[in-house]
Amino acid sequence: MVITAIGFEGSANKIGIGVIRDGQVLSNPRRTYITPPGEGFRPNLTAKHHQSAILDLIDLALKEANIESLADIDVFCFTKGPGMGGPLIVVATVVRTLAQLYDKPIVGVNHCIGHIEMGRLITGATNPVVLYVSGGNTQIIAYSEHRYRIFGETIDIAVGNCLDRFARLLKLSNDPSPGYNIEQLAKKGNTYIPLPYTVKGMDVSFSGILSHVKTIIVGHKQARTQGHEQKKIKYSNEDLCFSLQETLFAMLVEITERALAHVGSNQVLIVGGVGCNVRLQEMMGVMCNERQATVCAIDERYCIDNGAMIAQAGYEMFRADKTRKGMTLEETSCSQRFRTDATFVNWREDK
Repeated sequence: MVITAIGFEGSANKIGIGVIRDGQVLSNPRRTYITPPGEGFRPNLTAKHHQSAILDLIDLALKEANIESLADIDVFCFTKGPGMGGPLIVVATVVRTLAQLYDKPIVGVNHCIGHIEMGRLITGATNPVVLYVSGGNTQIIAYSEHRYRIFGETIDIAVGNCLDRFARLLKLSNDPSPGYNIEQLAKKGNTYIPLPYTVKGMDVSFSGILSHVKTIIVGHKQARTQGHEQKKIKYSNEDLCFSLQETLFAMLVEITERALAHVGSNQVLIVGGVGCNVRLQEMMGVMCNERQATVCAIDERYCIDNGAMIAQAGYEMFRADKTRKGMTLEETSCSQRFRTDATFVNWREDK
């Protein structure tokens, strides 16, 4: 049976709608809510952005997929969580309404599992250790006994959030994303500035690093104000970007290597928006080469939040459900703290 799934993603500042048909991506348009330099995105304003963009995106997704109507879709999939409450609710409300209008089943998808299933689809990775790095999440994950098990994670803020807040300190542009602009500046950095390195077992901590960097930047500004720039300042913004990236990514590579050894896998799959960073991929590649393992990475089309990843995970869930009924309306509520390991992965078999 051929199954066509449409996926709706809107857990953060990106609203995306994608169409999947039996593992083939038919369309995947998205829009990004971009704020001025130095500002983050607020839930209420992000929700209004998604509300204004979602209907046009539906039309575009169907047009690119060469599908005439939502009536030709078999299952409606949406991000159930985790994410920001307002944006999640906007998308879920639209999906519930359309599914009832067209009498279609609904599947709620865990955002992280959407990233994982999209990564597995695009790269062909079989049973990898997953490094999930984004603005809201940082986790080391591996599959076991019908669950995606979390082996390690951040104990405070996510690595993407750390980069975003650092970009605000430097007043970097949010277009196309703070992390991308940090990456470009880091390529011009020449001096490594020692920063706190906080790995606790399989977990990591980023808030102390951010506080330390903030202290450096504040001291930089004070020195400039007092006219002692040449005497006291021995670094540039490029050096700070370079140093922060090297430190954060080294921490991530360390806990990923430890998970590889524990699981016995020979593949690392990097997913989430930060996974687009070429330097992170390079550092992970060095480690994997030493362990005779491979890095499975995807580009910004599928690494950054998108609708196709929700459609793919929803497709797998729907295909494994023999009843083909999907969720009840009561089950389609959103959860801002929907854990990765809370979903029963009945579409994968244990080796």
